[in-house]
Amino acid sequence: MQSIDMIVIVVVVLALVFAGVHIAVALGITAVLGIYLMLGDIEIVRTFVANTAYEALRDYVFAVIPLFMLMGDFLAKCGAARDLYALGHRLSRWLPGQLAVATILSNALFAFVTGVSIAAAAAFSRIAYPEMIRHGYRRDFALGCIAGSACLGMLIPPSVLMIVWAVLTELSIGKLFLAGVIPGLITAGIMILYVVGAAILKPDLIGGRHDKRIATAPLGAAVSPPVQSSHLHDEESLGRLLYSTGLVVLLVAGVLGAIWLGVCTPTEGAGVGAVGALVLAMIKGINPREVWQVILEVGRTSGPLLLLLFCAQLYSRVLSMTGFTEAAKVFLLSTGAGPWGILLVMVAIWFVLGCLIDSISIMLLTVPIFAPIAAQLGFDPLAFAIIGILAIETGLLTPPFGLLAFTVKAAVPDRNIPLAEIFWGAFPYWIVLMLVVVTIAVMPQIATFLPNL
Repeated sequence: MQSIDMIVIVVVVLALVFAGVHIAVALGITAVLGIYLMLGDIEIVRTFVANTAYEALRDYVFAVIPLFMLMGDFLAKCGAARDLYALGHRLSRWLPGQLAVATILSNALFAFVTGVSIAAAAAFSRIAYPEMIRHGYRRDFALGCIAGSACLGMLIPPSVLMIVWAVLTELSIGKLFLAGVIPGLITAGIMILYVVGAAILKPDLIGGRHDKRIATAPLGAAVSPPVQSSHLHDEESLGRLLYSTGLVVLLVAGVLGAIWLGVCTPTEGAGVGAVGALVLAMIKGINPREVWQVILEVGRTSGPLLLLLFCAQLYSRVLSMTGFTEAAKVFLLSTGAGPWGILLVMVAIWFVLGCLIDSISIMLLTVPIFAPIAAQLGFDPLAFAIIGILAIETGLLTPPFGLLAFTVKAAVPDRNIPLAEIFWGAFPYWIVLMLVVVTIAVMPQIATFLPNL
């Protein structure tokens, strides 16, 4: 009977998800159905759901998500993305393809601020894309750079995906944040090597001027052929830029450093960061109405996410009760594929799901099953988490439902850009993510070095 229950709850949840039902509703309905099939008493079902909801949502760690989102949104609202892009431009102007390099650098820095890929894609579509087009960059190259480098937002802490993974697997959020730092910087470095190499080998990608110094027009100006001189090139403006970005970096580094050193818990650090970001935003002139808009937006985003996590925990408990997790583990181990073969199967499943549903939904469906199996196979939990997050992130760049491609299309000033052009331009960055997945699988010390210090 239990094997029938296992089949029913897996088939039902997949059918609901692929039928377009919201992932939280699908997980909740399936979990309730599974409990009823096993116990046959609606009153027990009600008590089980109520107890799970209470235990899940009262957990102190759940406040991490909205607090870190508040910190990121306040910093983004006060112009952090624009300042980081301008600073990245100043630091990279000696390199071929400097505007593309500046986009990657600023995305890496912005990832430390928001931890959300979609926010980065939307911000730099409006800031970096007009600059690159103005200076003759080929459109697919510019679009691919913005969409591809936005993936850094989910790999470099404080990443929302990392927090969700940590909640689902009961890993330390601080250690998981540390595990993402070196892989994130390596990924950003490989992306920069790609754009510099592409600019050298094919100068037409950047307007055929890789040996000329670009003078940036004022950020946010309308896209037009003439290249204007920027006020950011004088020393006084550079000083203001360093001061502005320095405050942001100092706040984020202080919050993450306090968490990593054990001075405060992730929730406490996120709370301090949110208050500090609000103070910085007020110094930079944010008005009360904008503060209220940020709070409402974070509530709209984080509320459904907390509901998702509750439903995922409920579904995970039901899977364990039916024995599905153990059965899946035994089945995979009995195939004789070995640890590497099973890891390859998991990554392939993440790729396929990435073509169909969003990253958090993939994580909620698969991590409760895959993480125990990976631990049984001897994979380090932190390294496996980074491999999983990277593999799931590739789904944001994969057609037909790559969320970053849709975000870039919606945010860029040019409304006539086909989605296929964005996907094609982002393909090299998809390959970069795959290279990093393989590298960490072979050398897990890349992810575990900092947490083990």
